[in-house]
Amino acid sequence: MRVLLVGSGGREHAMAAAIARSPLLEALFIAPGNPGTAALGTNVAIAADDVAGLVALARTERIDLVVPGPEAPLVAGLADACDAAGIACAGPTRAAAELEGSKSFTKEVCDAARIPTARWERFDSMAPALEFVRRRGAPIVIKADGLAAGKGVVVAMTETEAEDAIRAMMDDASLGDAGRSVVIEECLVGDEVSLFAFCAGETAVLIGAAQDHKRIGEGDTGPNTGGMGAVSPPTGFDRARQEAALDILVRPMLDEMVRRGTPFRGVIFAGLMLTDDGPKLIEYNVRFGDPEAQALLIRLESDLLPALASVADGTLDTTDIRFSDDHSISIVLAARGYPGKPTAGGVIDGIAEANHLPDVHVFHAGTRQDAEGRIVAAWGRVLTVCATGTTLAEARSRAYHGVAAIRWDDAIWRRDIGERALRGEA
Repeated sequence: MRVLLVGSGGREHAMAAAIARSPLLEALFIAPGNPGTAALGTNVAIAADDVAGLVALARTERIDLVVPGPEAPLVAGLADACDAAGIACAGPTRAAAELEGSKSFTKEVCDAARIPTARWERFDSMAPALEFVRRRGAPIVIKADGLAAGKGVVVAMTETEAEDAIRAMMDDASLGDAGRSVVIEECLVGDEVSLFAFCAGETAVLIGAAQDHKRIGEGDTGPNTGGMGAVSPPTGFDRARQEAALDILVRPMLDEMVRRGTPFRGVIFAGLMLTDDGPKLIEYNVRFGDPEAQALLIRLESDLLPALASVADGTLDTTDIRFSDDHSISIVLAARGYPGKPTAGGVIDGIAEANHLPDVHVFHAGTRQDAEGRIVAAWGRVLTVCATGTTLAEARSRAYHGVAAIRWDDAIWRRDIGERALRGEA
C-alpha cells in the first residue's frame, strides 16, 4: 500500500513508526511531517489543513490510503474530498467530525443517545453566560464550543476564574472563532481516562486506554495544555472495564450518528470521567490523542496498517488489534514559556543517545532542522520521550533516563508523570 499520513506532531511520528513496520507498506508520505518522520518516509511540505493540496498529492503519488492525524483537516472536510476523488481515507466526514468540532453538537448527540455526561448549557452571548455562573457557582467547567487545539477548557474552581474564562473567550477572543460560543457544564469528579476505538458505522473495536496529564505543572497545577505526558494502561481500568465503557459511551453514539445519516468512521477518542456513578463522557475527539498515541502505539503488537484500511473500507469486524501486556509512559518536553509564548530556536542534542537506551523511544513534535543540520525547537511541545516496561515503575524509570540524556537548555517537563498511577498500584 501507498500511504499518506497527515500531520507533523509527536502523534504522527508514532503513527508513522507503527505504519513503517507493516509488511504491506510500499511507500509512506507524511505531510508536512517533521525531522523524525523524515527517517521513516518522505516528508512533503503541504500543510495538514490544506485539503486541496493533500488530495492533489494523493492523486499524484497514487495513494491507496490517507491517514489523518490531527482534527483540523477532518473538520475542514479532508475525508469528504478524498471520497469525491475515489481515495480511501481512515477518518470521518466533515459532518461526523463535528463530534470534535462542536462541543454543543456532542452534547446534543449524548442527550439523544442517552449517554451519561455532565449537565450543560450553551451560550452565544456573554451576559447570560456570566449570569449562569453566578447562579450555579463553582467549581464549574467552561468550554469553547469550537476547536481550540486542546486549550479551550477551563476547570474553574471559583466564580471569578469562570467569569475571567468567559470574558477571555467571548469578549477578548483569546481563542478566536472557537470561543464565540461557550458550553458551561457541571464539574465531574473522579479519575479522567482516555478511551480509544476504531469505528466504522455501528461497529467499534477497542484499541485501548491511557491517562493523560493535562496541566503544565507538577501536582496537576497551572493552565491546561495539549498534554504533558500519559500512562497506558490506566491503573484500575482494565480491558473488561474499557469494553464496558465502549458499550455505554461509544456504541450508542455510533448508532445515533447512523440514525442522523452521518455515520462515523475512524478513531474515536472518548475522554471520560470514572465517577462514583459510573463512567461519564467529557468529550469526543475524532482521532488519536497526543501524547496518548505515543504511549499506546509503542505497546502495539499487531499491524496498524490493515486496521486503518479496514476502518476506511468498512471491514472493521475482521480487524486484529493486539497489544503487549507491558506498561508504557510518555513524557513531553516543551519549550520554556509553553503554553503561552514558547521559546524557539534552541539546539537539541542527545536524541540519538536517548533512543539507544533500552525500550526508550523519542518522538519529534515541534522540531525542525536548521541550515547546519541541527535539530532545534520550533514551537510548544517539542519532543515526547516514551518507554515500556513490565511494570509502570520500570517504564517510568526508563523514560526519565531518556529525558536525562537529552540536552536542551530551554526544555521544561513534568517530573511527576505516572506518580498518581503508581500510588494507585501500591
